[in-house]
Amino acid sequence: MPPSLLRPLLILIALFSLGACHALVPPNFRPPENASNTVDLARKALAGASPCCGSFADLSYQDMLPWQPQRFALSKDSPVANLNGDRSYFLAFRLPQGAQVPYTIAMKAELNGRWLSSSYLFAPTLVLLDDAFQPIHSEDIQLCEYIGWTSETTGAFGKFKVMDDKARYLVVYSSAKQQKDQTYWEQNPTTFSAEAPVKMNSAGSFKIAHGPDGVLYLGMQNDTFRKAIEKSVCAKASQGNGVISTIREVVSTEILHDDQKPKDKGT
Repeated sequence: MPPSLLRPLLILIALFSLGACHALVPPNFRPPENASNTVDLARKALAGASPCCGSFADLSYQDMLPWQPQRFALSKDSPVANLNGDRSYFLAFRLPQGAQVPYTIAMKAELNGRWLSSSYLFAPTLVLLDDAFQPIHSEDIQLCEYIGWTSETTGAFGKFKVMDDKARYLVVYSSAKQQKDQTYWEQNPTTFSAEAPVKMNSAGSFKIAHGPDGVLYLGMQNDTFRKAIEKSVCAKASQGNGVISTIREVVSTEILHDDQKPKDKGT
């Protein structure tokens, strides 16, 4: 090939290679494309919404709690309730009367946002009501992170055990305390660097903020959710005392020859 044609061809190949490498950069390693879906804007949207209901008796309980977790999206288009001074999007269910007490309700919150370090979760508060719509039990659910092989087994999981046979209804919302709290996340967030698309700064273990909206899976616990909850991580593992200290606590001192009694000189 003539040298006059070889040089332009090499330049084209180099440019194509750079473009291909850039296209392979994973989405979470790129800068956020849209910063509008932030927790602050979500909180402003909730604050500006008009509540439809001010008590548990005002809510509609037409839907039955699913027999296995189903997907529910809570957003600015969802109804808002003002319960005990807490403004929140909500879900309301009739409890299945065929279920034998005790039984477990399982849930999973999905990350809300494409950029991991600025994502947030809808953290649920569950309230059990009797047949007169009076609260029997209320609990802010602790969410625990688990990364599975599929999207179904990836997220922030939680559970709630129904113990009282007087429970007839269930309300799911997010209390003011929950909305200010955070959930531990085991993966390290990454910060985009303008120097190179894949150069990142690790920030160690961190916590995901709670927000007023998001996707929540909820229903009677099935085997998939049970296994994910059992394997989930709720907090950073505590620091040990080191390998030697651990061994000394487990293995007898006779094997380690630390507490051998002196031999009797008369024997």
